[in-house]
Amino acid sequence: MTIEIVLGLPHLANGPLLARAAALRAPVLISANCLSRWRKGDGWRQWSGWRTGTLAHARGLASLDLDSAGYTMMVRYRGLPWSIADYMTLAASYPFRRISSVDYCCEHEVAHDREEVLDRIARTAATNRECFARAGDLGIRQRFMPVIQGREPDDYARSLDSIDAIVLPGSVIGIGSMCRRPTHGPQGLIAVVERLTHILPIGTKAHLFGVKGDALPYLAPFARWIASIDSQGWGIAARRHALRHRISKTDRLAADFMERWYRTQCARLLEPTRFVTEAADIPVRPPPLDPWEQAIAQARAEIRDLIETGELDHDATTDAWVEGWAADIWHSRRPETSRYAA
Repeated sequence: MTIEIVLGLPHLANGPLLARAAALRAPVLISANCLSRWRKGDGWRQWSGWRTGTLAHARGLASLDLDSAGYTMMVRYRGLPWSIADYMTLAASYPFRRISSVDYCCEHEVAHDREEVLDRIARTAATNRECFARAGDLGIRQRFMPVIQGREPDDYARSLDSIDAIVLPGSVIGIGSMCRRPTHGPQGLIAVVERLTHILPIGTKAHLFGVKGDALPYLAPFARWIASIDSQGWGIAARRHALRHRISKTDRLAADFMERWYRTQCARLLEPTRFVTEAADIPVRPPPLDPWEQAIAQARAEIRDLIETGELDHDATTDAWVEGWAADIWHSRRPETSRYAA
């Protein structure tokens, strides 16, 4: 199996973590957040630009990929503190192997209902197009990695269809919202990957963000469609070890856990293939019965379509605007009462 294991690193400071990753000759992924500069202002942390100096330390790595840090920033700050223009400027500041699009993750902790999942898929389409356009202006389009999002397997088909025009031949396509997903089940990792095998354009492959290591033997049947996976799960194991033994979680300790994790994942690539046996049928949700809920759902669907086609800015929508749109739909559906009715 030729799936590449990518190490997620929390920073690029000179020290045990970076040295160990270089010694392993492992490809590395960092998030934009680890290059952020913050300052205290008005009682809270404010983003104030990039710290690009540490990128010089990455010269000894096998390769370096850049991610937009969607999940972490959505949970911590409810959004990205930097603009897409800021992010793409960072992307052009170093010869990253792959540059992920800005995307809107769909984990349960962030997207609490079905409508919000669909909204975030639409916004992801819009940010992909904007990142792609800026990558062209900056001369880094060949290193750009589009990212698709979803909760259910068919969501990823919708997400991919919405960015079809910007997927270049031979691209690696990032698959988001994987890190907290179970391996099995109708919305599990394997159900999503199996759906991807039917929709990925010929010549493209997938990168799976944050995949659990024990899923690797189940991914073997799909290896021809998967370029790579990444994880920083070793950091969680190091933190738990430090807490249990009441010691500091130093980078030297973390480097030992990182190397053990990496070697374990490489060994798992050689394990016998495993197959998921349970059915992956996804239950069909009935539409809302309440007329106002139907109007809200239709309004959000129409707004999403405009966002996906680029006719509406993905940051322009508000709850009040959606409700106003829905009110127009609701009133248009109400049967007019004749003034002459008895």
